[in-house]
Amino acid sequence: MTHYDLVVVGTGSGNTIVTRQFADRKVAIVERGTFGGTCLNVGCIPTKMFVHTADLAAVPSHSSRLGVDEQLVGVRWQDIRDRIFGRIDPISASGSEYRLNHPNNVNVTLYHGTGRFTGERELTVTAADDGQTEVLTADQFVLAAGSRPIVPFIPGLEETGFHTSETIMRMERLPGRLGIIGGGFVAAELAHVFSSLGVDVTMIVRSDLLLRHEDSEIAKRYTELAQERYTVKFRHETVGVQRRDDGIVLEMLCPDGSDELVVDELLVAVGRTPNSDVLNVEAAGVEVESDGRVIVDKFQQTAAEGIYALGDICSPYQLKHVANHEARVVQHNLLHPDDRIESDHRYVPHAVFGAPQVASVGLTEEEAIEQNIQYTVGRQAYADIAYGWAMEDTTGFAKILADPATGKLLGCHVIGPQAATVIQPVIQAMSFGLDAHTMARGQYWIHPAMPELIENALLNLKLKN
Repeated sequence: MTHYDLVVVGTGSGNTIVTRQFADRKVAIVERGTFGGTCLNVGCIPTKMFVHTADLAAVPSHSSRLGVDEQLVGVRWQDIRDRIFGRIDPISASGSEYRLNHPNNVNVTLYHGTGRFTGERELTVTAADDGQTEVLTADQFVLAAGSRPIVPFIPGLEETGFHTSETIMRMERLPGRLGIIGGGFVAAELAHVFSSLGVDVTMIVRSDLLLRHEDSEIAKRYTELAQERYTVKFRHETVGVQRRDDGIVLEMLCPDGSDELVVDELLVAVGRTPNSDVLNVEAAGVEVESDGRVIVDKFQQTAAEGIYALGDICSPYQLKHVANHEARVVQHNLLHPDDRIESDHRYVPHAVFGAPQVASVGLTEEEAIEQNIQYTVGRQAYADIAYGWAMEDTTGFAKILADPATGKLLGCHVIGPQAATVIQPVIQAMSFGLDAHTMARGQYWIHPAMPELIENALLNLKLKN
């Protein structure tokens, strides 16, 4: 049994906590998977590198309307894959090496293995290489162990074999036909990637919409556009999977009775679940929600004294920028226990890097109605601003919700080119309390640039003052 001042479980955002400010403390870091966490290895970074490549591959499909005739000559999947992971894998390896051997880390011990709580402030770590166990005790713990893909029970799925977002990007070759179970942001982004690279993509969705948690206008528009690019089977539930000579067969129930789909590879992308069960957090006195999320207070502290949590293991957002924010909060509170700060989750933005991009912050119109909040809506189409007109974008738009009496910004939703960038001024305005009129008229807006989309949507709000 080895005692530490602090044990951090997880090397994603949790790894950023341990800086030179902790040089006077004996620290352990525990990682059961690849050093660097989800975002670096199987999430945000590699997927966006694939998305950028897919965006380039898709250009010839629509460039001719601008008078530029282009052709996609070929796609070298292994070169695409190896360029991406040839950059990412060394970063992960160097991070691990830094924690293991750098002189700045003489007070830090890195454990590669799976940790499970076996008592109050007692974590038993099973080494990944030889299965040996070691018991770690500590005055304080930080749970930053993230989440993993949900794998639903479907008869035959395990025996047949399938991919999740954590494996599909490292395939040896592109499939001719890809089935995707799911209609959320992971499914949408990877559908865009593989369809742009020439794969015949079919999405299997239980509801009537893709991205159904977005504002309904955004979800409907995205769904319309997706159906123009690949097959989407709505209100289909996969009830069986088997492998035949001609491929992987999906048996589905649908409004018409039953349906069948044959593909070469299958991606399951129906969401992610927190790794609290892997850690057996209840043994440490940590409480969890019904969906497995660790319960934390405004300081990111759990119900167990001395145990903090951050990121996907406790957050409903499952976003890297949220985990990073929470890591800064936890770090401060560990260093300054008598002057703790609170997490700020008022205006958490997110983006979907599909085709087109989607970005959102604040209330959707449906949420405003459900919460009985007074609002007015300002809309602006890309087609009606100069740069959107130049691109001949006829489908994208921005939608802003504001309080009609005060002009307080309540939410913003964008679908179209560079939506994740275009929305940023609204996030800033909401965070610092700028009302719609001040934001629209209190600054210059570069003409002709895409942020004019936001300027015009603000001006289109019907405010009382």
